[in-house]
Amino acid sequence: MIFKERFKKALLKKARRGFSGYPVATVAFYGPDDKVATKVSVGVIAGDDEPPVALERWFSEKGDVRNDHLIMQQILEFIQNQRPKSVVMTDRIIGCPHEEGKDYPEGEKCPRCTFWANRDRWTGHITQ
Repeated sequence: MIFKERFKKALLKKARRGFSGYPVATVAFYGPDDKVATKVSVGVIAGDDEPPVALERWFSEKGDVRNDHLIMQQILEFIQNQRPKSVVMTDRIIGCPHEEGKDYPEGEKCPRCTFWANRDRWTGHITQ
């Protein structure tokens, strides 16, 4: 194993264990398309239908967050500090890194990420 990939491997290992109860840490990747993740969001949820008790986001202007050693280390440390029983992680990029209502108006499509404009974030299929 390459030394710089140890945090990424550790995170994947935690996610592969599956659901072991609450609290649960959720890891989701976002990007301008389905190839490069420029944002990762990690939330910790105490129970069903409850708001996150902790939420942190990391961004990368120069590359994919999934391959950034420092970001992976910070994610792992954040998760360890929160002490969740479970970790769930998306296996793909699930949408635009910009936030509705913050980066562009509510109810509209992101003007900067046309790739996601008519695409289902979970399947990747184009919708109308």
